[in-house]
Amino acid sequence: MKALKLAVAEPSAILRCGIIAVLRRLPAPDVDILEIADISQLTAQLSRHRPDVLVVNPASLGFCTPQQLRVQTGCEGLRCIALQMAVTDAAMLNAYDEVLSVYDPVEMLREKIMQPVGDAPREERQEPLSAREREIVVCIVKGMTNKQIADALCISTHTVITHRRNIVAKLQIHSPAGLTIYAIVNKLVDLSDIRDTIAEI
Repeated sequence: MKALKLAVAEPSAILRCGIIAVLRRLPAPDVDILEIADISQLTAQLSRHRPDVLVVNPASLGFCTPQQLRVQTGCEGLRCIALQMAVTDAAMLNAYDEVLSVYDPVEMLREKIMQPVGDAPREERQEPLSAREREIVVCIVKGMTNKQIADALCISTHTVITHRRNIVAKLQIHSPAGLTIYAIVNKLVDLSDIRDTIAEI
């Protein structure tokens, strides 16, 4: 049986090392554990190592959902387990395959993490944005109105609105702040180009 690839992404060394120490003591199949201390490196590390399971505090991801993370990293079968340390919005936790509380007993921790990796993620796969939709995301992130976007791209305002609806449906991102993070993570914009816009969000 091949080793389970598990990533633990947590900036707190005490929490991260504690979880890993408990996992190493579990009577379980071989587990290769990847420690990710720097959340800014999460996407790159997941893309490089392609783990089966990710344990992460939802607050660390900001507006990024597990499904967006799967799309960004190409890890379509990644099981995302929310590490819950305090009261967390239920809607946020619903996006995860499992919720692991720091107060869960060891037996429950093993059961939650060692579920079959082949289990499909809860959310449907995200559709990629078209080239035009990516252009519109960039315009939105730069603070442009629908009319300004229409003028800049030589399309009608109605077409802009339709594209915006499609973008929301594909990404499930409903706020300018969420789109900004998406655009930065996916290198659609450079942070220096949108500093003024970020200050207004």
